[in-house]
Amino acid sequence: MPTSPSKPITVALVDDYDVVLIGVANMFDKYRDRVIVAEIDSTMGVQDPVDIVLYDSFAQPESDHEEIGHLVANPAARRVVVYTWNFHPELIESAKAHGAHGYLSKTLPASELVAALEAVHAGEVVFSDPPSGTRSPVGQDWPGRGEGLSDRESEILALITQGKSNADVARLTYLSPNTVKSYIRSAYRKIGVSSRTQAVLWGVEHGFTPDHHRIEHWKGGP
Repeated sequence: MPTSPSKPITVALVDDYDVVLIGVANMFDKYRDRVIVAEIDSTMGVQDPVDIVLYDSFAQPESDHEEIGHLVANPAARRVVVYTWNFHPELIESAKAHGAHGYLSKTLPASELVAALEAVHAGEVVFSDPPSGTRSPVGQDWPGRGEGLSDRESEILALITQGKSNADVARLTYLSPNTVKSYIRSAYRKIGVSSRTQAVLWGVEHGFTPDHHRIEHWKGGP
């Protein structure tokens, strides 16, 4: 990895869920001499020029990577990096085909994530090795975490709250239908519901619908 640049890298965080992005932003706070979160965008386009856009894949339609292509084409985004737990080969190839400059695992410790972003900023294309096992993202947040939902369960519940069928969820996450059903059953037990309708209502009440915000100048950033 290259040495740290003389001034901090500016990063825009993109996803549809505020709680997810704010969790990532907080993770970067102790590295403000190296990475500054310039803006946080929920369902809104990047507006100010930034060194890197970090596209968090939580509850995004990962089988359709048009969003990555749009970000790569955005002149305000100098480089685009996907931040994900899903390392299905088709998703990796799609990200490459759409021009992503990095594909980084959410299991990376913050220090390694910062170093990877610095490498991307220096001109490298950085794709993490697929993570072993099913470790959760390091030091982050997601809807339902306080209720005991894992990141996978939370993502699947978010997709259900968006109106996706089990087949849709399996296709979008590249999980088998049986695995999706297993996550759904586990999530239902944890949130105390017994039907899809109850789960959707619970999801709406607990922040599982996409947000529509743009946070500029995170903690005094540019």
